[in-house]
Amino acid sequence: MKSYLIKIIFPVSILFNVTICHAQTEWPKSITAEDGTVINIYQPQAESFAGDILKSRSAISIQEKGDQGPVFGVFWSTATVETDRDTREVAVQAVKINNLKIPAESGQVETKYIETTLETYLPKVEGQLPLDEVLASLDQDQEATKLSQDISHRLPQVIYRTQRSMLVSIDGQPKLEKNKKWGLDVVVNSPFTIVQNKDGKFYLFGGGHWYAAPAATGPYTFTNDKVSHNLKKVAKDLNKIAKKTDDLPTSEAPDYPVYDIVVSTKPAELIQSDGNPDLTPITGTSLLYVNNSDNDIFVDTHTQQYYVLLSGRWYTSKALNENSQWQYVASNQLPPDFAKIPEGSPKDDALASVAGTDAAREAVMDAQIPQTAKIDRKTATTHVEYDGTPQFKPIDGTQMQYAINTSSTVLSESGKYYAVDNGIWFMADNPLGPWAVATTRPEEMDQIPPTCPVYNAKYVEVYEATPDYVYMGYTPGYLNSFVDGPTVVYGTGYDYEPWNGDYYYPRPWTWGFDMSYNPWSGWGFGADYDYDWFDDGFGWGYGYGFGLGLGWAAGMEGAGGVAQAVTARPIATGMAGVLVPAAVAATTAVVRPLTGIPICICATITISIGAGKVLYRGIEASQAAWQATMAFVRQAETTSFRTGREISTSVGHRGNGNKGSIGVGLL
Repeated sequence: MKSYLIKIIFPVSILFNVTICHAQTEWPKSITAEDGTVINIYQPQAESFAGDILKSRSAISIQEKGDQGPVFGVFWSTATVETDRDTREVAVQAVKINNLKIPAESGQVETKYIETTLETYLPKVEGQLPLDEVLASLDQDQEATKLSQDISHRLPQVIYRTQRSMLVSIDGQPKLEKNKKWGLDVVVNSPFTIVQNKDGKFYLFGGGHWYAAPAATGPYTFTNDKVSHNLKKVAKDLNKIAKKTDDLPTSEAPDYPVYDIVVSTKPAELIQSDGNPDLTPITGTSLLYVNNSDNDIFVDTHTQQYYVLLSGRWYTSKALNENSQWQYVASNQLPPDFAKIPEGSPKDDALASVAGTDAAREAVMDAQIPQTAKIDRKTATTHVEYDGTPQFKPIDGTQMQYAINTSSTVLSESGKYYAVDNGIWFMADNPLGPWAVATTRPEEMDQIPPTCPVYNAKYVEVYEATPDYVYMGYTPGYLNSFVDGPTVVYGTGYDYEPWNGDYYYPRPWTWGFDMSYNPWSGWGFGADYDYDWFDDGFGWGYGYGFGLGLGWAAGMEGAGGVAQAVTARPIATGMAGVLVPAAVAATTAVVRPLTGIPICICATITISIGAGKVLYRGIEASQAAWQATMAFVRQAETTSFRTGREISTSVGHRGNGNKGSIGVGLL
């Protein structure tokens, strides 16, 4: 698996004249090219300092002349330095750029030239660095690393089934509130739609079907969709909401019913297989994988141990059954053959969670690339609602406090109040507002521990401010994706206490949805968790920035996937278009020219196959469509030699062979 970032390499023989301010004392430091391109380098974060070698990472902004705003990214560098302990200064002698990462949509930026420019002019721009600042930065990085090591690996209850099942999570004991539109009590502390009808029974709606139970916690049985008229009206309302939420049209045909509904009122994970585990060898390794499961379940034949990957964390057990005793194993302590899983094989998605692999290194670097925005200081604002008078709770290890009776992230520091809304910092003199765009963030943000439910807010930065605008950005930590040593994991692993007053406010969740990572769309929930199972009105902890993470409200693969038949455009002259019944992640399906012909790149395509037909939420096509898709991918692989660009593909069948995942990207 390869990076989804677009790296466009340009000749560097054409050099610009560069204007710099030597030994600038304030950050960010600036380099201006002759053509007007401005490169701003933000204060580096030291990662290691030994002898005369200083390794660091730094945010960067690049604004070409005529652009509306800068492109933000991050680079990693190794500097050769001289240290004068008498003057307590560090002189930068030479710089090597190890890596430069910018968002894929910024592919027009001449990355190779930027790297060369930085290596040439950074020593002059940085000049003499105060030794104490370097050491403080190193201490801060080590402290941040220590805090990230507090990410929890404690596994909740693991439920194993050998038939198609669905885990329905409720955040504690069911909390009922009246839905005035429906005239029914609704379980508000669950992302699933659970209502109590007038007959006293509870009804669960999911995948276009109704299930009934004597209690909110079950046991649920399939109703054959023979329900009262008022429940049919509820279903109609939910389908309308789903249509408005999805980015593209979706089939109205219901999913197949599930006959085993598992309800849990505490954190849990469901792993399942279609019948008894069917094991298949992985070429070139001593590993087997369970091919009739959508979960990442492996067997190491040397030790006869089972391994399962859940929310980016590995667990091992001697057996695979309801009573398995799963134990955490660090990603750098896995059997060596995990790193030998072939790219392009059915289980290559696990490579991003195996320490030392290229996929894992890319995932860690991608977790530090900011998503940025230009905020209008005159018009942008936010509104915070509390359940009663604002209440605050201290944050361990800091002098700050956070509000507990609101769905928003609100912090208090030194008599000032800060709020984060959609990755934007706001500031006020009163917890009720009015709120204005902030030009700084709380000083102790980096000290927030992962045990605090507002931990994700530390990943929202303020880069620079002008009289009219503020440039802000957040890295994937804001969206619940965290660097955990040599790999990335989903969620902090802690079971945060929600607010239960007159209103219910959820906190970020880690467990319960088979969260898995792929390089094309990041974190997505398991193949069985279609959007149709979830209640659009549930808060999901969005006030805390992410709830359940990237693209969570939209469906498959966590990136806004929807089911429709799409025509894959030809990627090379002479290749006919193929009809691909697919779920294409709308937020990542970027159309760019390749030899003058448009294609979808960085798109995740999910295909379901059963009984010789492609079946995806009511859309059917012949087996030939799948074969055409394979031809499309093979053509993509060979086209790279003709176009001078490389098409990276990741193809694999998931689970029992009835689901496939294809990623196509332009590098």
